Amino acid sequence: MAQVIITINYREYAISCDNGQEVQIMKLGRMLDEKAKALTAALGHINENQLLAMVGLLIADELSELKKAAAQPAAAPAQLPAGAFSAEDMASFDAELAKSINSLNEAIKSVASELKSV
Repeated sequence: MAQVIITINYREYAISCDNGQEVQIMKLGRMLDEKAKALTAALGHINENQLLAMVGLLIADELSELKKAAAQPAAAPAQLPAGAFSAEDMASFDAELAKSINSLNEAIKSVASELKSV
């Protein structure tokens, strides 16, 4: 079993975790630290237990909102009346879309190439 040290609001905590989970635990710890620091910046000094409870409530609220959003069906796309666009309009739109996709593809390749050289 591995152990990592996370820091929340300038206080260190030793956390045990499964081998290979160290990086994820450290990322989660940074997320908690950011929320704790934001709360103390907004509220001033509060005791550690209350701060950790408030951080937990903020994260629980975010999770609840995400679950609600995921449970709602996606909005149906707007229906266009039949014949709203001519074949020429659609061909022009398709050509512009293809240009945009190709441009994005080239940009992605460029970034990937730069990342490989780092």
